[in-house]
Amino acid sequence: MTKDKTDPASQMLELHIKHEVASLKGAKLRKFLKQEVGEVLDLASGVTLSRLASENQVMETIQRVVVNMELDAGIPELAGEMATEVLNAPVQASTALGDIVTREQATGFVEEMLELRQQRERMISEIMAHPVYQELVSNVVYQGVVNYLYEDNLITKSVPGVGSMMKFGKRMANKAVPGLDETFERRLKAWLSDSLPGLISRSEQFLQRALSDEEVRDTVMAAWAAMEDRTMADLQEGLGDVQLQEFVVLGYEFWLQFRKTAYFEGCTRAVVAHLFAKYGDRPLTDLLGDVGVTREVVMAEVDAWAIPVVDVLREEGYVEALVRRRLSAFYNSAAARNIFEQKS
Repeated sequence: MTKDKTDPASQMLELHIKHEVASLKGAKLRKFLKQEVGEVLDLASGVTLSRLASENQVMETIQRVVVNMELDAGIPELAGEMATEVLNAPVQASTALGDIVTREQATGFVEEMLELRQQRERMISEIMAHPVYQELVSNVVYQGVVNYLYEDNLITKSVPGVGSMMKFGKRMANKAVPGLDETFERRLKAWLSDSLPGLISRSEQFLQRALSDEEVRDTVMAAWAAMEDRTMADLQEGLGDVQLQEFVVLGYEFWLQFRKTAYFEGCTRAVVAHLFAKYGDRPLTDLLGDVGVTREVVMAEVDAWAIPVVDVLREEGYVEALVRRRLSAFYNSAAARNIFEQKS
């Protein structure tokens, strides 16, 4: 059986291909896509999320795409380069912090932060209990006592020459009794060690009283007032390209590890479970509407992306090749050719 372009099946195939390719451009393509978008959204009003997918399907997809997918080493390099370009962009020098976050938004953040009173009190307690802070307090008190004894007390300031005499006497005493300084230091630090819990407790009580909502609000907003007119370039001063790229790499490595933790899986499963509990038995249009996906939104993206991309694919010959692949099998089938032979 001949299969050249003169037989009816081949002629019909070429006509059909020409028709389909012509319909996938310009106003015809947009009309087709608009109609199909409408049809799909109308269909979504009668189809539930649970009918379309299950919790396990979604979790398996997250496992494949988010957790198990191997990411190329070029990703952190590209991310670092992009971050560097952002950091060095001219807009950094012409944009103030207040242009990005308004004073009203900053105030709102502060007010919400003030609601976390329990967390604030716990943070203060944990800082006070930290060994580094306790060592800091001990050293500050020790240096303060020593300075007061030999330099800054009322007597040495009021009576000329007393300070020098005290220092001279200290040197002579050390010569007469070697190790006197060490003994004094040891006893003073022993006293500080015994007194430290009380000092820490009183300082914590002071901070808890001093850091009232009004004080925190005034302090934070004063800091905001000092920064809101500064440009982003000013605020980023000291953060070089190398340091920025290192932060990006650290963040990337953290993500690779974090996505495989039981914590991430637990959080993801909780989100997916809630999604299906809320929308599983409701039409898909309810979910789409709640996330802001409307016909107008979809068509805006169709105009911005779908039509220009199809235009490029058509110009490159892909659209015609695709249509030909889809239709050739039918027109070259025995059933189709039998019909054409019967008509001839």
